[in-house]
Amino acid sequence: AMSDKIGRKKTILAGLLIFAAGSVIAALADNIYWLLLGRFLQGAGAIGSVVTAMIADQVREDERAHAMAVMGMVIAMSFAASMIIGPIIAGAWSVSALFWMTAILSLTALVILFTAVPEPPQIVHHYSEEEAQIKHVFKDKELVRMYITFLFHSSTMAIAFFLIPIVMKQQFEMSTLEFWKVYLPAVVFGILAMGPAAVFGEKYAKGKQVFLISIGFIIAAFALMGFTTSFWAFAVGAVFFFIGFNMFEPLLQSFVSKFAKVHQKGAALGVANTFAYVGIFLGGAIGGALYQHFSKEGVALFVMAASVLWFFWILGMRNPGLRANLFLDFDDYDKTKVAQLKGMAGVSDFYINETESLIIIKYDSEALDEERLKTMMRKSGDVQP
Repeated sequence: AMSDKIGRKKTILAGLLIFAAGSVIAALADNIYWLLLGRFLQGAGAIGSVVTAMIADQVREDERAHAMAVMGMVIAMSFAASMIIGPIIAGAWSVSALFWMTAILSLTALVILFTAVPEPPQIVHHYSEEEAQIKHVFKDKELVRMYITFLFHSSTMAIAFFLIPIVMKQQFEMSTLEFWKVYLPAVVFGILAMGPAAVFGEKYAKGKQVFLISIGFIIAAFALMGFTTSFWAFAVGAVFFFIGFNMFEPLLQSFVSKFAKVHQKGAALGVANTFAYVGIFLGGAIGGALYQHFSKEGVALFVMAASVLWFFWILGMRNPGLRANLFLDFDDYDKTKVAQLKGMAGVSDFYINETESLIIIKYDSEALDEERLKTMMRKSGDVQP
């Protein structure tokens, strides 16, 4: 990935400039073709995976889920705010005003990037040029499981945001100004669900179980939204969907960074987010086609069936919580010994953080004992306490 080679800040700079250019073109567009070009450039300037990789660089692995949860909450709150503020701005001025605002916000983000965001720590890792190739992020079967999970996760979101407003408008005869009655409580409960999901997923190493419970909520959500005639049951279904969807949020990016080697984080997160974008496209296309031919019941049945397959896909995943992290300081441990870890059974990755004077070892806690690693890495002549 570009950010793994030239650095996170340079990649974010390029992405934000492209996004700003796309916003300006879309704001000035006087026909559909210029608008499409502007939107294309906005999409090309997407920096979500690079920002996530930068957060992963800045935050210790044992604190990463909390950071990802905060990021997810901010995204969820900004999404909720956009649903309220967007129509107001477009109605008061024009849709072009929305594009001008995104251009200004992207340039503001550039100022923040270079004035408030610290430089990432200096990382030294050991890998060959061949190992740095993009194909290697597809060789770890757990990463592949995460990529497919990103696809399912985003496709259910696209289908939900296609189905929910249609049902509210056509079945329950709600105006768009009344949509907040469903969306607001759903978003609030969804945000509240993220905290416990992060705690159980990271602190108690129950990430796999959190994923399975989340899928259960999504299945229940579409069962209610697809087959009920009661508004309140439908609203509960929408709440269930946001809970299930948001429980994934603090863990998805964190687990990809757990499974990926340090030099692959940018590439792996980029691939994962690409699968997410493909999922949004597929979800919208499939949801629309199914609704046209089979109404909301057909859409709900499809998502429920796909979610059952998704459940069993996750069931076969190795729990990311078993990948432990060992942090050894330079005062007591010899960084020159890290070469001994290469190819060692149970060690998934290792690297040196020169900025914080730490040796970091990622290992399988079921296959290796922490004390064995400490003994191996301890400086010669040091006495083990």
